[in-house]
Amino acid sequence: MSTLTSAPAERLPHPLVVRTVALDLAGAPSSDATDGTLPEADPTDLLDLLPAPGAETADGAAPLAWVRRGDGLVGWGEVLRFEVGGPGRFADAERAWHELLAHAVVRDEVQVPGTGPVAFGSFAFDERSAAGGVVVVPRVVVGRRGGRAWLTTMTVGAALGPVPDLDELAGVRVPPASPGAVTYTDGAVTADGWRDVVAAGIAAVRDGQVDKVVLARDVEARTEHPLDARWALQRLAHGYPSCWTFSVDGMLGATPELLVRSEKGLVTSRVLAGTIRRTGDDAADLARAAILAHSSKDLEEHEYAVRSVAHALEPFCSSTNVPDVPFVLHLPNVLHLASDVTGVLGGEAHAHPSSLALAAALHPTAAVCGTPTQAAATLIRRIEGMDRARYAGPVGWFGADGDGEWGIALRSAQTSPDDPHRVRLFAGCGIVAASDPAAELAESEAKLVPMRTAISSD
Repeated sequence: MSTLTSAPAERLPHPLVVRTVALDLAGAPSSDATDGTLPEADPTDLLDLLPAPGAETADGAAPLAWVRRGDGLVGWGEVLRFEVGGPGRFADAERAWHELLAHAVVRDEVQVPGTGPVAFGSFAFDERSAAGGVVVVPRVVVGRRGGRAWLTTMTVGAALGPVPDLDELAGVRVPPASPGAVTYTDGAVTADGWRDVVAAGIAAVRDGQVDKVVLARDVEARTEHPLDARWALQRLAHGYPSCWTFSVDGMLGATPELLVRSEKGLVTSRVLAGTIRRTGDDAADLARAAILAHSSKDLEEHEYAVRSVAHALEPFCSSTNVPDVPFVLHLPNVLHLASDVTGVLGGEAHAHPSSLALAAALHPTAAVCGTPTQAAATLIRRIEGMDRARYAGPVGWFGADGDGEWGIALRSAQTSPDDPHRVRLFAGCGIVAASDPAAELAESEAKLVPMRTAISSD
């Protein structure tokens, strides 16, 4: 494994060699359905392939994953990684990726999105954060999409090797181990202290400093046994199948918010803003969904978020579609107001950027920062009281053609490379003039539920 910050093509002794072959993945959905539809795959089929911590096949690296409803990508091992930082972190990462690809030898026998050279990335929310960003080029990638599965290997060498064998590359499959008992302590700011932070945010909105600000908090967890990321990922994929379950460089979670998907000139962004906690009673939750859909406070918060995404995409698109009203997204723990903003890249007067460049242009959205963006970011630095690191930053993957999928690292946690028992959980809430500190604290607790459940042993 190599760690490079620039000019990878000049430093590698041989070019990147990439081979993708079709795979008969057990458990993949069949295409023989008589009604023309495909049954949904088991969401953990791909995750089951990830090697155990410490396995030789893992190369000592954290697992890589981007999975939703059984489709997506998982990866393990590291051929190399690009570590970046500062305001140019996105551009620097993309430049290093393209320099690597310029000399790559590629044989792709499947030719669908996610095949051929693929890299996973995770980036800090704030350009000033020491967490910076990382792009990881895995040694092995297994993907599935619409009933088709594939295996990609990436090595540094002089020529293509033999046809790769999944069983050999995955090694002996060991079930994930329970983390045992979990204890929690306050993060950078106590729960009571965070209510004061929210109150300061509300005051700033009412004073006209910002229209909206998103404030986050963290909670420290300590597991009895070393956390096996696969344990958390499988529980997230099962419990939140409509979300994108991700893992990159120790940042893992299940995000309901797709920052951007770029595929063959079409772009999509799922915007979430406006939240209410579920009760567990179906009838009561339907009533709560109606309340959320007509809440002036939540609709205002949502409008800011949608407007920021549409405005950021506009310079790159020949046309965009912005829904007039949001829909209510039902998740096991909360209800969200959601909108899917779509666009068509290109046109004579428009650029055709990569998915990572689009993610950079979109980040940070009003859904995770506020409005106006710069004023909200400044306010966050002043009153939030913590470094978000890669929480609420872009996380996802992209391929050689630049297409890919990037989510916002929400409903997430950061594991520690130095202490396998330590996990840092995050949650954030949008603050407008009508917000209430106690209600926002309760909302943040609801948003911590997915990761609390994922690392629990019951």
